[in-house]
Amino acid sequence: MKRSAKFLFEVGMLKKTPRTGYQFLGSGGESVADHSFRTAVIGYVLASQEPDADLNKVILMCLFHDLPEARTGDHNYVNKRYVKADEERALRDQVRELPQGDEIITVIQEFNADGTLEARLARDADQLDLIFELKEQLDLGNPGAGDWLSFAVQRLITDAAKGLAKEVLTTDRSEWWFDKQTDWWVNGPNNQRGK
Repeated sequence: MKRSAKFLFEVGMLKKTPRTGYQFLGSGGESVADHSFRTAVIGYVLASQEPDADLNKVILMCLFHDLPEARTGDHNYVNKRYVKADEERALRDQVRELPQGDEIITVIQEFNADGTLEARLARDADQLDLIFELKEQLDLGNPGAGDWLSFAVQRLITDAAKGLAKEVLTTDRSEWWFDKQTDWWVNGPNNQRGK
């Protein structure tokens, strides 16, 4: 259990590891852990719509796909032109002597190989999380996010992901809670007319 405790402390580093692309966008920001969480939820949603997909594998790929960044840091598209992170070595060192180590390595290798339905769904979930973030920044007034959105959408592979992206692009970031068709915002919870 000592090795597991050390590993989980290291996983906690992802909460402190910023995603670095936002410095170029000029707004927004999140940690690698923030990104991995919603990516896993998106992966669940996508895989749930695909009867042939292994739901658990997609979720594991989404959770672990950026695990090496606890050691390598996040490298955005500009960084990747000049810096090559040895993520394979970082991953092997991270999971050495863990009972689940081989499974984690296998899942990440499958994600990176991009050759299975599960990998394609997980990779689309990864891009869709970025699409959600960019749409939020666009809604908040950053016009540069629109340029980034077009490239992120082009990276999508599956029909389910493309369909979801289409909905994201036409949905305001606050629609989930801000229902403009109700008098709640005028009359409050106790005086609603026409409940």
